[in-house]
Amino acid sequence: MNVIREKLKLLPDTPGVYIMLDHEGTVIYVGKARVLKNRVRQYFHSSAKPEKVAAMVSNIADFYYIITKTEIDALALENNLIKKYKPKYNILLKDDKTYPYIKVYTKEDFPHFAITRKITKDGKYFGPFMGGISCKDLLEIVSMTYNVRLCQTAITSTPKKPCLNFHIHRCPAPCALLISKEDYAKSVQSAMRFLSGDYEEVEELLTQKMRYFAEREEFELALSYRDKLAMLSKLKLKRITSINRDINADVIAYAGNHLYSAVNVLIVRGGIMQGGAHFALEDASFSEADALSAFLIQYYSHHEIPEEIIVEDYCETELVQAFFKEHRKKNATITIAKQGVKRELLNMAQRNAEDYLGKSVEKIRHKDDMTKKACERLKELLGLRKYPKRMECYDISNISGVDKVGSMVVFTDGEADKVEYRRFKIKTVEGANDFASLQEVLSRRLSKLGTEEEERFMRPDLIVIDGGKGQLSAVKESFDRLGITDIDLISLAKQEEEVFVLHSDEPIRLERRDYALRLLQRIRDESHRFAITYFRNLHSKRNLESILNEVDGIGKKKRIALLNSFGTIDKIMKASKEELMKTEGIGEELAEKIAKYFKENL
Repeated sequence: MNVIREKLKLLPDTPGVYIMLDHEGTVIYVGKARVLKNRVRQYFHSSAKPEKVAAMVSNIADFYYIITKTEIDALALENNLIKKYKPKYNILLKDDKTYPYIKVYTKEDFPHFAITRKITKDGKYFGPFMGGISCKDLLEIVSMTYNVRLCQTAITSTPKKPCLNFHIHRCPAPCALLISKEDYAKSVQSAMRFLSGDYEEVEELLTQKMRYFAEREEFELALSYRDKLAMLSKLKLKRITSINRDINADVIAYAGNHLYSAVNVLIVRGGIMQGGAHFALEDASFSEADALSAFLIQYYSHHEIPEEIIVEDYCETELVQAFFKEHRKKNATITIAKQGVKRELLNMAQRNAEDYLGKSVEKIRHKDDMTKKACERLKELLGLRKYPKRMECYDISNISGVDKVGSMVVFTDGEADKVEYRRFKIKTVEGANDFASLQEVLSRRLSKLGTEEEERFMRPDLIVIDGGKGQLSAVKESFDRLGITDIDLISLAKQEEEVFVLHSDEPIRLERRDYALRLLQRIRDESHRFAITYFRNLHSKRNLESILNEVDGIGKKKRIALLNSFGTIDKIMKASKEELMKTEGIGEELAEKIAKYFKENL
């Protein structure tokens, strides 16, 4: 504590980022400050603090800071460091939660329309769509009404043969040079007006086409237009009559109880409520303003920034707007809603956030038990040297030595961190030798430590191997060869769920209901799933029929019968004995042999 007191005296009165460390040197919190001296000292004053802040402060053993030129730079650096270190007490939004958009590839001469979840800078986006609005249905309406293309066909000066969509009036065949660039552009503009919320023209056109096909007694086509009119009516019901149709805004409300917090995001596009999303948060921000700013920066790292964001008055509006303009090249208006329709929308979001928080507290606590507290129990029960913030688990998958693959899955603070997952194709091992395969995979992974690549492949605190004592010993050999002494290593044997550790000859048996064991089971099962997925993907690139040759008793005739019956080798692998027996020529004994073979080798 004396070290901290001395450091507090030296803090500068400049913008910057401060990084809090625990007794093991692990980053537990990252924050930004307009004035570092004032902000950091707040944590160590004797005044009352929010419960989450107090819990974090009790774990601080040291801190350091980085001076930045401006507060905007501090906000950007804070966001990058949170992504890098994933601190225990910061807001952490997962990267894998995205919503669909409809994208118009406006840089093309003849733009095509498509559904995407990835935001780039090469087109116009509409959405996100959630809460029952189907992107697929909207695209179908666009295609049926305005005949814009949905395919990615490259359009050149050499005309192609028109496809079926041209003949059923779903595309004007620009690839066949049957429409001018100017006429196609008019259709694109009309389609984009519809996606922006202007439904009147579409309703009229759909009605005309429905009547046209009905009069020609093409009733199937007429019914398809009637169905789209019915869907359009449902969309119109989502319009909030008091809202200007030009409003394209996200409405964001924050609710907290000093321990946990929640955010509700409502999506309004063209005056239409397109849905909403909830986020349960755990963080130790000193103020609602800090927490909301951190949420906005992380949330819009993975979502399109709208024209307007409606928030409460404590939001750091100028700072966040400047950040979006400087770092995302986006001019977004952040509105403090005080009255009128926008205030009503914010009140709605606030009620949703408070309701979600009230109903989610027990779920958040349970999640905490299953994740961070389970990590703490692992440290205690297994005698680990440090809290296993980053856990990596490895598994090998193959069939009789064919297409051998390895998987690495990563859990951070007890939660799957899918961005960090890696796959390995075994390169040096002959035959079905799981021990040697594990050694190859771990040697390739651990060789990155201490190099420039460690920035991308962070040093793990704990490595978990799917297997027993033999697998553990094999990996320990790789550790010894590479001189790895500061990473804990364990293995989990599936049959008895026994945990093998290096410092004991006897396995450790954890209670079946213990959250620590459940955490190990989750990461082990996830590594197994990830390895099998990769293995099957590799098989799909080979002649899959050859795999059946490895099963004793299956000749050419029975192999063809199985493939005709199930369609793919993947379905054969998953089939039960009873399902296999339905295939001609496959009796009970052979079916049992096939099912057993795939069960033992997958």
